[in-house]
Order: sequence, then C-alpha cells, then structure tokens
Amino acid sequence: MKVIHFHRKTDGHMWSFEKLFAEIRQYMPADISVELLKMPCLSQGIFKRLRNTWFATFHQQATVNHITGDIHYIALSLKKNKTLLTIHDLGFMRQYKGIPRFLLWLFWIYLPVRRVRYVVAISDATKKEIIRYARCKVDKIRIIPDFVSPRFTFVPKDFDAERPVILQIGTKFNKNLERLFAALEGIPCRLVVVGELQKHQDELIKKHQIDCENKIGLTEEQIVACYCACDIVTFCSLLEGFGLPILEAQATGRSVITSNCSSMPEVAGGAAVLVNPTDIESIRNGILSVIRNQDLRDSLIVKGLENVKRFHPQQVAEQYASLYREIGGE
Repeated sequence: MKVIHFHRKTDGHMWSFEKLFAEIRQYMPADISVELLKMPCLSQGIFKRLRNTWFATFHQQATVNHITGDIHYIALSLKKNKTLLTIHDLGFMRQYKGIPRFLLWLFWIYLPVRRVRYVVAISDATKKEIIRYARCKVDKIRIIPDFVSPRFTFVPKDFDAERPVILQIGTKFNKNLERLFAALEGIPCRLVVVGELQKHQDELIKKHQIDCENKIGLTEEQIVACYCACDIVTFCSLLEGFGLPILEAQATGRSVITSNCSSMPEVAGGAAVLVNPTDIESIRNGILSVIRNQDLRDSLIVKGLENVKRFHPQQVAEQYASLYREIGGE
C-alpha cells in the first residue's frame, strides 16, 4: 500500500509536525510504503496557497493521501475517500477575529473536514474542538496521540532546592508566560526559556526581577540537554492541542507543573502538578510545592516514567497503519 505524507513547506527548519512524521515513517510496517511530498510554497498569502492546492491535485497517486498538518486547505483538491487529515490544534481560532477568523474557520476547519474520509485528532481535547467548530459526526474523528521521541531518556540529577533551574518551552501567546513571570517573582531560581521572547516579555522579566536565560534556534540535541540540565519544567499554557514538553520532561525524569485545562491533564496522566493557568497564585503555589517537597518530586518522577510508556512512536505508527489499511480497504 502506498501512502503520501503531504507536508507543508518550511523556512529551512524541521518543525514539530515534520519531526513527528519523520519518526512515524521509521516505524511503519513493511506492507505500507510512505512517500514524503513537500509543498512548493510556504503557506502564506492567497496565490502561494492556491499553488500548493494545485500542486497537490497532480500528486495524489497513492492509496491514501495524508495531510500531516497546517496545510488543511489542500484537502479541497484531493479525493475525499482516499484522504486523511491530522489536526494538531485549533488554537488559531482564539487568536484571530473578524474576517481572518472566518476564513481560517472555512478553509482550515469546516471545508477540509468535509473533504476527507477521516480526521485524526491528537487528543480528546482537540477532538472536542474539531466537533465544536466543524459540526461533524463524532465517528469521523479518530484519536491518535503524539509521542515522545526515544532521544528523551531518563537522566538522574540532584535537585537544587536552593536555586532550581526551571525550564519553559515555547513563548507563543498560549504559553501564558506573563503569568508565569509574575508567579516566579521572589522565588530564588534560574529560568531558562526556549523560544524567542517578545519585547513586552523581556520587560516583564526585568520588572519581576527574574534571573532568565533565553535560548533560540536550538537543535534537538541542545533541547534534550536543556531538559537534562533543569530541575523543573513549567508548561502552564492556556490552550494546547497536546503538550509534548510534558512527556519530554517526564521521559527525562523531571518534575512537571502544567495546566488543569485543555489536553494537558490528559497527556500528563496524573504525573504532574496541575495548576489553574489563569491564577498567578495557583502557578506560584505549584512551583513552591515541587521545590519544597522531595516526596512529591520523587513521586512525580516515578509516575512520569510510567506515563510516557503510553506514548511510544511504534504504537502511534501502528495506529496510523491501521487507519491507512481501513481507508485503503474501503
């Protein structure tokens, strides 16, 4: 069986979707041959997106066409019964208003969902969002989670209770850094933020007098090293389609503080301190509880290492393979 993975064109970096499916292809069963097809244009502006859609029309020579993320609109040119769409999250619907929001809803959610055989959601929270916005039948959506890369392995570390290193992955609007900075004020620690900080975020770091190191453009090996060097991982987002840093931290053997909403409790699996991301005091108390309580830290690490066993790339690849066979058989 031949499957085509339709990938977006990137700016030279291999981002999360691309890393995810590159790993999945390595674990794909022998009876399924997967070909990678990248779009010719970045997904920017009307004409480049039209060219991507036109390009996809003439390259659907497979049993299954799989749109792996972001370029949902190319589903409009693919054969419905042979096409699968993975939706990672719909956070953009809360980021835009007016006509831009309507166009995103129409061409990234409503029409694409109707133009494919199945939709894959990476979490139950994402599935509920898809049903809410696309108004589609529940049985059209399958849940296949993301996974933690085998590159993230357990690395023991003596916890620095005097001045712990706190790692924060991501700086986008949903990562809730403004409240995290406020929660950290007065707590002796060193914050390491991976991702480019905005000017107003830099100003808040100075305002709250936080010892902060900002790292950008890291390789995966450098990101792994960041997890190994830290004591705590914070991921107090307002919204996540999945929340991969939770698993990466657990696999490394680090205590995790994350939000009690969206997909994060589902992914954390009872192996994280859950906080209210809209409440600065709740975030602060969660951080302090981990710093001050060794038994809690030990428990989180043990539970975290057990939780990540649910998210192995081979299991995820097998779930996709099963869905490919189902579509191919139909």
